Amino acid sequence: MTATFALTAALLPNTALHAQDKVKIGVLNDQTGVFSVYQGIGSVIAAQLAVEDYGAKAAGKTVEVVAADHQNKPDIGVGIARRWYENENVDAIMDLPNSAIALAVAGISEQKNKVMIGSGAGTAMLTGERCTPNTVHWTYDTYAYGRGLGKAVVAKGGKKWFFITADYAFGHDLEKQAVEAVKAAGGEIVGTVRHPLGAADYASFLLQAQASGADIVGIANAGDDTITLMKQAAEFGLTKKQRLVGLILALNGLPSLTLQAAQGAQIMNPFYWDLNEQTRAFAKRFADKHPQKNYPNDQQAGVYSAVTHYLKAVDKVGSASDGKAVVAAMKAMPTDDPLFGKGYIRRDGRKIHPLYLLEVKKPDESTSKWDLLKVVSTIAGEEAFRPEKDGGCRLVD
Repeated sequence: MTATFALTAALLPNTALHAQDKVKIGVLNDQTGVFSVYQGIGSVIAAQLAVEDYGAKAAGKTVEVVAADHQNKPDIGVGIARRWYENENVDAIMDLPNSAIALAVAGISEQKNKVMIGSGAGTAMLTGERCTPNTVHWTYDTYAYGRGLGKAVVAKGGKKWFFITADYAFGHDLEKQAVEAVKAAGGEIVGTVRHPLGAADYASFLLQAQASGADIVGIANAGDDTITLMKQAAEFGLTKKQRLVGLILALNGLPSLTLQAAQGAQIMNPFYWDLNEQTRAFAKRFADKHPQKNYPNDQQAGVYSAVTHYLKAVDKVGSASDGKAVVAAMKAMPTDDPLFGKGYIRRDGRKIHPLYLLEVKKPDESTSKWDLLKVVSTIAGEEAFRPEKDGGCRLVD
């Protein structure tokens, strides 16, 4: 059953207002499945905090946040997006983990002249061959993470790779980007195996990886799939001779994985809660509102950042009704917010900001549940994300 949540920004008593008197933002993500801890209610809270901080109005209208669970099923996600756009006057859809759903909603958003901003979405196709004038890709993408980590690991001696990959658009794209980076750096791919979303038993996949002779087992999936696979790999004894590289290893999964199992692993993120006073203050506010008192990850912080910039653009245009005009205004203005700092949006819709190479702390380095990572280096956004000219986006001359 689809869970739908109506959350009025800043908790203002405006529910009696007509839809045309509101700017409506829809957060569409996984509320109950393998990505629910990583986006879920946390992304809804982040959107609500952004609207609250903005003053709960844009273009003179009250801003409302609504949310729904796409259950990682494209037909359900598409159905919700159509209903929101056609019947419920939603102006923009945010977050969208699960790349197949994100790509479909991007197409619908262009048809309906609405706005789609992907924070949880990963596939770099959103700013490549499937770009639209109504789409902005905010937090990360498969190119930046796959290429960045692939290159870094080969440089440290991890030459022979075997991939365990989620069998859908996101996993395929993440693997593709990492493979190209590994080969370009002089590495070798010795095998690949695909697994279904939400798999419970990875034994057969791990046996193939173990028998492959690879130095590195690249994990091209996300969410609970990554954590479950890494736990089973440790139980299997795989890590005694082979090194695991989780291409998307999110903050929220580390407590259950444990620092003992994950220590030394490196990840790339544009946000970490302990970067500065502003990020720490946001994390505390976020945790106070979160049902499990979780701290925010990069994709949840990306929702906050994206909503903030979207509302600035709505104010500049004077209305949320013309999606293409709002996205054009978003691209015309530099981005600046407390969590991601300064940046900009390219013609292809790619949001550009620095990425941090982070390393999982050793158990004796951590002082609290969420004190999990340390910054190793900073990578300029122009170096981390795919060059605009190489994406094949029709919006680029």
